[in-house]
Parts: sequence; structure tokens; C-alpha cells
Amino acid sequence: MSETIAPMKFSIYTEIQSWPGKEPRQLYAEVLEQIVNADRLGYDAYAAIEHFFFPKFGASPDPLTLFATALPRTRDIRFRTLVHVLPYHNPAVLASRIAFFDVLSNGRYEFGVGRGHGWIPPKAGVPIAETRAIYEEGLQVLLDALENERFASDGTYYKVEDSHVVPRPVSDRFRIFLGGTSDYTYRLAGEKGYAMVVPPLLPYEALREQLDIYRATAREHGHEPDIVWIHACYIDEDRATAKREAEAMMRGFLKGNASVLLENADELKSKEELEGAGYGFYASGLMEQLSDMPYDEMIEKDVVWVGTPQDVIERIEAVREVCDGLTEISITVNPGGVEHWKAIKTQELFAAEVIPHFKGARTRPEPALA
Repeated sequence: MSETIAPMKFSIYTEIQSWPGKEPRQLYAEVLEQIVNADRLGYDAYAAIEHFFFPKFGASPDPLTLFATALPRTRDIRFRTLVHVLPYHNPAVLASRIAFFDVLSNGRYEFGVGRGHGWIPPKAGVPIAETRAIYEEGLQVLLDALENERFASDGTYYKVEDSHVVPRPVSDRFRIFLGGTSDYTYRLAGEKGYAMVVPPLLPYEALREQLDIYRATAREHGHEPDIVWIHACYIDEDRATAKREAEAMMRGFLKGNASVLLENADELKSKEELEGAGYGFYASGLMEQLSDMPYDEMIEKDVVWVGTPQDVIERIEAVREVCDGLTEISITVNPGGVEHWKAIKTQELFAAEVIPHFKGARTRPEPALA
């Protein structure tokens, strides 16, 4: 029997890359305008990274403050942190902050959790080898605090006596997201029934095995996969104009994501330490290779989406065809020090000409008979 699938969700995701030539006050004012515009256009959510110390990658140390600033100027859009980096938070206190914002927003908050990037621990004073253990224990405390009237912890890192979160959150159950590249993360998301965020810049084939792990594990535990696909995007009615106007921002996006590895390599842990702590991706050289990719190749190999609305519709259709469990497309429109008007233009055209193509419910075809 065929199954009706809910319409796809569409959101905006930002790393708030801070490049020379744009002062922080201007940068954050532009992001706030983009949030307000996304709400007006009917996007389902606005997501921001939590990232510290390295501005070209992302100058976004406190998304909750950003969202609280935007809250009075919005009506419907949901706010999402991708992700709260648990090794740098007291999870009991973070649960209280999440609950407070959930109340203020009347239940419009959702969040991801993670260990963060491999270059942050030394700058934050956290032993890199302990980040996974801190993360796992912190996640349990965070969830216990949000889901129960009373909670306690007698762990290695957090010893919490009988406690409670004030105020209690409005949401009975949060939509929680995990993101990353390790098999462990995809397996954990499947076990817990969390949404899985596919990181930007990586084509489907690069994470097919991990997504297969997620889908299989989710269904083994009675959950439906919930996959969010993030992609940098720029569109114009004219393909040549889109390619010309997007080149600097897309080059900047890739350079920004590799900037720590390219510009601060002497400050990073050794390859052996990164791999030993489960951060092998950062020692793989993949990000550095992507940063040198020719612009036309970025587009051809689906690393970024640049073209007409129809071009992007076809790219999304191609992802939906191969990615079972895809529920949401999240576009990045302000990477690499881009001009504000370009971000607004893509938001407008994407909402007007791409989203309507996907907004109807569709039917999942029955499996073919052997």
C-alpha cells in the first residue's frame, strides 16, 4: 500500500562567516534582516551555527541571543541552533536557557547537539581526548533536565543534586538534530530518533554509508528517518548572471570552511591526536582540497547550487531521488562575506519559484515486487 509523505520543509542556515571589510555590527544587522525576511516569506526555520574563535568559519558564539533579538520582529518562523556544542556548556544551565527561550518564543525553538569542530577544544581549554565523553554525559543531563520535572546526575563531569529547570519549556518534545561525519553520530541519531543534518559542501555519495547506517538504525528502533540537507545556494532568473554574481561568495564559502586548517595549521593538534579523539575528518585533507576546487567544478559536482530556479529545482529533485528519508532542504544564502542584497534576492526567488514546486504532499511508491 502506498504511503503519503508530508510536504518537504524549507529553511535557511547560516554560519555567519565574518570576512574583512564588514564590521560585526553591520554583519549581525544584515543577518537579523535576513531572519525577518525569511519569516515574511514563509520559511519553516532559520538555523545558525554555534562556533567560536575563528571568524572566517563562523562568528556565531551565541545563537540564542541572536534569536532573542529577532524574536519580536517575527511571527511564525522557528529558530534552530546547529548545534549547541555541549563540551563548552554546563548542560543543566543550558537546559534552563533553552527552556526560557522556548517560553519566550511560544514553542518556536529547536536545536542540535554536538561535540563541535576539532580545532575548538584547545582554544576553549577542554581536553580534546575527553570531548566525546563530556558530550555524551552532558547530553544525558541536558535531556533529563528538559524532559523531567526533577533531575540529578552523578557522572564523571557533572554532579547535579536534585534539581529542576525554571521555567519549564512550552514544548513537550523538542525536534533535536545531530550533525557530523562519524559513524557514531549517525548511529546515535538513529537510535534516539533525532533528525540528521547533512553538512554543507559534501555530495551525497560522500556520506551514503553513514546515511545508510542512520536509516537502518532509526527503523530498527521504530523511528522514521528525518534528514536535513544543507547547501549553499544562489539563484537568478539568468544562469550566466547567477554564476557571475555568486563566484566570490561561493569561493569564500569554501575558503571560510577550510580557513582554520589553511591559516592556523600550526595551532591544531597533530593528525594522530585528532584521529584518536574521533576528529579524523579534520585530518583527512578533504576541506583543503575543496577550498582549491575550480568554481565551475563546484557547481558541476553539486558542492554548491548556482543557477536558475529551475536548475536548483532539478538539483533538489536529484537529491530527493537518492536520499530516502529526506524531510527538509536548508539553504545557505549569506556565505563568504556576500553582499546583503544577494542574500535577500536568493531568499526571495527561492521562496517564490522553488519552494512551491515541492510544497504538495506526495506519495511514496510501493516497493517493486521481486
